[in-house]
Amino acid sequence: MITPINKIQSLEDIQGGMFQNNKQTSSVNGDFRNVFNEVISNVKESEMALQQEQYLFSTGQSQDTHSLSIASTKAQISVELMTTIRNRGLEAYNELLRTNL
Repeated sequence: MITPINKIQSLEDIQGGMFQNNKQTSSVNGDFRNVFNEVISNVKESEMALQQEQYLFSTGQSQDTHSLSIASTKAQISVELMTTIRNRGLEAYNELLRTNL
């Protein structure tokens, strides 16, 4: 029983949404917010799945050590992805602040 990580929208979908809407800045803000919210929900889901696997293994209800290892790795990767996206967003924001108008 493996729970898939939710698919993040492709760049073409995000750009297509920008051109359909005349207010490009509000579309970009909404898209980044949606992507970041999806990443946060993925982290929460993977952490809950890890806690469930740990509980099942510690109480003896599950003898499958592979699912515990998979859940642990999945939780670790989702946290790393969230951190990377946050750092890239902050780098982009700081770059915009340094831009002279």
